[in-house]
Amino acid sequence: MGTWNAMTPEGKDTILRVVRREAEQFFGLVDSDEAWEAPTGAGHWQVRDVVGHLVDTTEAYFVAFDAARNAKEVEPPYGLPGMAARCDEMAQAFRSVPRAELVERARADFAKMMETFDGLSAEDWSELLVPHFYMGPLPSFFYPAFQLMDYGVHSWDVRQGTGRAHGLSGEAADLLVPFMFVLWQYTSNPVRPEDACEIGIRITSGPNAGDTRISLTEDGFSYAAGAGLIWAFLTDRLQARATAAVRARAPPCRRGCHRTSSGASTTPQVSRLQRDPSRPGRTTRRRPPSRSARARTGGRN
Repeated sequence: MGTWNAMTPEGKDTILRVVRREAEQFFGLVDSDEAWEAPTGAGHWQVRDVVGHLVDTTEAYFVAFDAARNAKEVEPPYGLPGMAARCDEMAQAFRSVPRAELVERARADFAKMMETFDGLSAEDWSELLVPHFYMGPLPSFFYPAFQLMDYGVHSWDVRQGTGRAHGLSGEAADLLVPFMFVLWQYTSNPVRPEDACEIGIRITSGPNAGDTRISLTEDGFSYAAGAGLIWAFLTDRLQARATAAVRARAPPCRRGCHRTSSGASTTPQVSRLQRDPSRPGRTTRRRPPSRSARARTGGRN
């Protein structure tokens, strides 16, 4: 998984390559008068609000890296509970900026950000702690992942607003897998003991494929890779649903009918068998009476 684990220096070139590709696609989607005020998959945001959001977040990263490099004091982290409301306010604050001006600003911010990432040494990638406005100090490798979320996921939002069929690129999705568990951990609220749950997640393809167990309890969200998944529980639930579906489709039982474990109905065949007097202990299948025989006996079998 070396070059596909963006949390290690070996994954640096891979994630920066994918970020650049996603960003170019994003700018191609948003830079037109027709798209500028179109709806998106990001709630009530229009395309211009998504661009404003990227300008806001990227320029906050400049302040953060400057503080990390020069040991400057920063304010305590804002915290995640208020992040959604503040991001919404900051994104819409750019609505009065003309499209060409805001897109050019976003492009310049992106180029400057990539220069910063390119200049990170292997030690910086893992060891340099950069103060995130909302989350506090984070290793610098988180910031290329945040840019991938911004340009990859928000490109998805823009395409979603068009109503056309689309999807997130496989490379972007795969690189983001490890970061999604961290993001969930920081954005999930604890639950009451009676609502606690565990869920197994299996990703079946890509370099970051594998099994992960997530737990949501009164202590919050946690996750662990590999062993201990509850696939047997999930399989039992699916089997129970399948059985219920079979029973729902099965015809009503007739008199003398029995249900099998799968819900299907069967009718005992003993009434169709009679003893063969010439072969003790054996039975032969009784043939249904012919029409003429039924006519002679008045319909009695």
